[in-house]
Amino acid sequence: MKILVCVTSVPDTTTKIAFTDNNTKLNKAGVTFITGPYDDYALARAVELKEKTGASVTVLNVGEADSEPVLRKCLAIGADDAIRINAEPTDAYFVAEQIAAIAKQNQYDLILMGRESIDFNGGQVHGIVGEMLNTPSISPVMLLDIDGETAKITREIEGGKESLEAKLPLVLGCQEPIAEWKIPNMRGIMTARTKPLNVVEPSGTDKLTTVASYELPAPRGAVKMIPADEAEKLIQLLHSEAKVI
Repeated sequence: MKILVCVTSVPDTTTKIAFTDNNTKLNKAGVTFITGPYDDYALARAVELKEKTGASVTVLNVGEADSEPVLRKCLAIGADDAIRINAEPTDAYFVAEQIAAIAKQNQYDLILMGRESIDFNGGQVHGIVGEMLNTPSISPVMLLDIDGETAKITREIEGGKESLEAKLPLVLGCQEPIAEWKIPNMRGIMTARTKPLNVVEPSGTDKLTTVASYELPAPRGAVKMIPADEAEKLIQLLHSEAKVI
């Protein structure tokens, strides 16, 4: 079985975000980048399936050269090889097109990725990849087992969970608790240095969207404490200041 895991390189969740170029680009100065947390779950499950079935695991990122440390970490965790599409990942359709092009060349049985990235939070790429490959796409997947050519899946739905079976190949968007995050050990870190990391130039259409501007959330305002016996004043403030009623 051949597994492709698609990962994003995103700012650490503790990063203080700032923008540059007239608020159209992230200011990367001093920013630590990590593997997208949902992608970490996908990679961890892929490595578990590799250990169980002998599958091969390729990790892919659409990103510029500064994303390579993230790919090396994925190799240290247990992926066999890595591919970096040399392009800025600012458009979901563009990213999906790059993934689909690699998938068509290599005929993967299973394509895993996070249910969404934590920078743009679009949750679109897995569905677009599935459409481009004419392959079923399921998300968000919480549990995954493989029995021969059949995937046994539990996914989250509104108000509950759904269990289903589907034939490979599949494209899956993953979330917890599909697996526990894995931390690379020293042996993995050393062997990752010798594993192949191939850089491929992008193909297909140009990006379909551009960013007009980013803006930070408004700062929190001061808190007003209203005595419990002054409900009328609270209602008045909610109406006149907060404008929620």
